[in-house]
Amino acid sequence: MKQKKQNALTVLLGYAGSHRRLTVLGLGLSAVSMVCSMIPYLCIWLAARDLIAVAPDWTQARSVTDYGWIAFAFAVGGILIYFLGLMCTHLAAFRTAANIRKQGMAHVMQAPLGYFDANASGLIRSRLDAAAADTETLLAHNLADIVGTVTLFIAMLVLMFVFDWRMGAACLLAAVISILAMCSMMGGKNAALMAEYQAAQDRMTKSGTEYVRGIPVVKIFQQTVYSFKAFQQAIEDYSAKAEHYQGDVCRVPQSINLTFTEGAFLFLVPVVLFLAPGALASGNFAGFVTNFAFYAVFSAIISTALAKIMFAASGMMLASTALGRIQPVMDAPTLAVPEHPQTPRDNRVVFRDVSFTYAGGQIPALSHVSFTAEPGQTVALVGPSGGGKTTAASLIPRFWDADSGTVEIGGVDVRKIDPHVLMDQVAFVFQNNRLFKASILENVRAARPDASREQVLAALEAAQCGDILEKLPQGLDTVIGTEGTYLSGGEAQRIALARAILKDAPIVVLDEATAFADPENEALIQKAFAQLTKDRTVIMIAHRLSTVVGADKILVLEGGRVTEQGTHEELIAAGGLYTRMWADYNRAIQWNMKSGKEER
Repeated sequence: MKQKKQNALTVLLGYAGSHRRLTVLGLGLSAVSMVCSMIPYLCIWLAARDLIAVAPDWTQARSVTDYGWIAFAFAVGGILIYFLGLMCTHLAAFRTAANIRKQGMAHVMQAPLGYFDANASGLIRSRLDAAAADTETLLAHNLADIVGTVTLFIAMLVLMFVFDWRMGAACLLAAVISILAMCSMMGGKNAALMAEYQAAQDRMTKSGTEYVRGIPVVKIFQQTVYSFKAFQQAIEDYSAKAEHYQGDVCRVPQSINLTFTEGAFLFLVPVVLFLAPGALASGNFAGFVTNFAFYAVFSAIISTALAKIMFAASGMMLASTALGRIQPVMDAPTLAVPEHPQTPRDNRVVFRDVSFTYAGGQIPALSHVSFTAEPGQTVALVGPSGGGKTTAASLIPRFWDADSGTVEIGGVDVRKIDPHVLMDQVAFVFQNNRLFKASILENVRAARPDASREQVLAALEAAQCGDILEKLPQGLDTVIGTEGTYLSGGEAQRIALARAILKDAPIVVLDEATAFADPENEALIQKAFAQLTKDRTVIMIAHRLSTVVGADKILVLEGGRVTEQGTHEELIAAGGLYTRMWADYNRAIQWNMKSGKEER
């Protein structure tokens, strides 16, 4: 969707989909209701004309009562039509807002999982929610007011020539000046200022969230002032932009707008005083007074109409800005779905001269990486931090797509495998476990929604989770997370492993799955690994070298390149980087053991 070349209204109608006609109908009814609301003023003019014509014998004005009933009928009709119009615009607005959320989430669901590492989920959600809320207000109320007010001014232009164009021009002059002031306040460069203001608001919200989440760390290290600096800077940046927009940009135009909006009648008075002598001389003073009475009453609704325009225009600008803010979400990269998908023959994983660079990066995360993991083999990826281990593993389930080279499963390029089939082939256990705020049953069953309760229990048992279920108040049905029971890092990791076991995928990727586990939990996790990795192709990322000693193949990645590969014994004998890492690891263990003895 090329939204950059379209205005906000066109984009919104695009999101409305099949409800676009309902929006148009609602706007049409709003315009009709405004025309109906003009009829009572016309009836006032007609009644005043007849009364002045027969003055002082008012009883001769027999049609005044008819004018009253006509005015009443059109006033009630205008209200009913306006109500129907609002019903249409509200229904269309609700559907459009829902479509924005649905289309946004549908697009995000097609994005590679690596996209969420660089884009905070909270920010994506807030942008979608803000855009939906602002556009809902625009379509439900503001747009109807704009159409109605435009119709009003068209009617005013017509009446200006029907009665007395000079008085009409005096009334419209105030409206024109007010509208020009609003355009100068909201258009051109000032619209860009609104976008900057919204961006500053995003930064302030993000900084506030990070500050609140980091309060425990801040208190422990007594870094309250230091940690508050980023949040304070975001607040000051937001305040500076708000003050600049309100004080420097909007002050003069807003003053002019309010002055001329409320002073429409003052423009009419001098014109009337100028025209009065001519009306007396021509003998048409009664008609002159009638026209003056009409425009005096009519000028009173100009301020209301202009206030609606200003409110609606601000809503249009907010909606346009909100749509611009969700543009990065709608432009998120998506995984290409092959037209003719192929099915992997087995669970053999092959990297063929793979290179990959993150968006905006200068140094490749992977450079010409090649290796093979045979079915049933365990291949361990080790090396210094930033060497490319997690990046390599992430390319297997297509968290990202390789820039060059191919990643193959069962002899098929992963880009030629249907994404759903690919996800069925790979079970990924993250370093940072991701559990839902739901029951343990629902968390584990997320891997296979059709799994029975017995199958879930079997997976939990295989993941060494029996002690967890025993101590929980409701066992398998215990809700974890917010407003529920909290688990330790190691316990949560075992639940995540149960999920992977239940999935029963032929390929397993373990990304530092024991990183945050205590010794007791690590021992249980290792037992779960034995069940999870049995007869499967395993790609294991590890910093604790003791966990990779038994691997069939160990790859040492440094600077995005495979510098060494082989078994543990072969790499030790080679005397390279792995040998130094192994020596450092053993020294660290010895240091920990000595430290433990000293404490005792």
